[in-house]
Amino acid sequence: MKVALITGGSRGIGLGIAKALAEKGYNLAINGVRDESGVKEVLNELKAYGQDVIYCQGDISKAEDRESIVRKIKEHYGQLNVLVNNAGVAPKVRKDMLEIDEENFDYMMNIVQKGTFFMSQLAVKELIAGKEKDPNFEACMINITSISARTASTNRVEYCMAKASLSIMSTSFAVKLAEFGIPVYEVQPGVISTDMTTVVKDKYEKLASDGIIPERRMGTPEDIGTLVAAMATGQIPYCTGQMIAPDGGMGIWRL
Repeated sequence: MKVALITGGSRGIGLGIAKALAEKGYNLAINGVRDESGVKEVLNELKAYGQDVIYCQGDISKAEDRESIVRKIKEHYGQLNVLVNNAGVAPKVRKDMLEIDEENFDYMMNIVQKGTFFMSQLAVKELIAGKEKDPNFEACMINITSISARTASTNRVEYCMAKASLSIMSTSFAVKLAEFGIPVYEVQPGVISTDMTTVVKDKYEKLASDGIIPERRMGTPEDIGTLVAAMATGQIPYCTGQMIAPDGGMGIWRL
């Protein structure tokens, strides 16, 4: 049995990852903030892959919710093999960096930065526990950040800052977990077609066709899922702490 926790796994990139891991035989713990009744269709879609699927409702910015998520996984499965930190939010409002207020800044940081770190702190202890019981126990940590972690955007700087902080979190966990034989990866997606990017879809499809994205298309959740599944199943060995950017070449420096 192999178990993967995917935060923010009921939609968008997270759902693409969940599908890819289900295809690889992973039982799933899907985290989201919506009530379970609102994600029944998604859960049934994932169960159709033939794996066991549970829903762990919770807001990762809240300590009691993080504890509830991990407790439910332990009670239901008794183990955790893969942690995928994918949960995130878009800015409530896009404001120039000289105008952003503390409320909007804290909203972003509490979820993306603080929530992800403390969610990891809890979940990683389960990965370590598995390794300590059995050296052959398969365990892996994967952090989904964004091309925004290395791309300046003055009207959503808090998002870029939050994602950039997860890059150093990834390398720090890679060092910490190396002694246990647990690899850690960072994935920096480019412009991915999801409900979060709907408002800019026309803009980026035009930019893609004009060549700002060399592959001339927006990415898909399936693109990210394929990469994450390769990481989780050990297909990218000897690379702990490394970042891979599935961005269609958007990040290539060109003159």
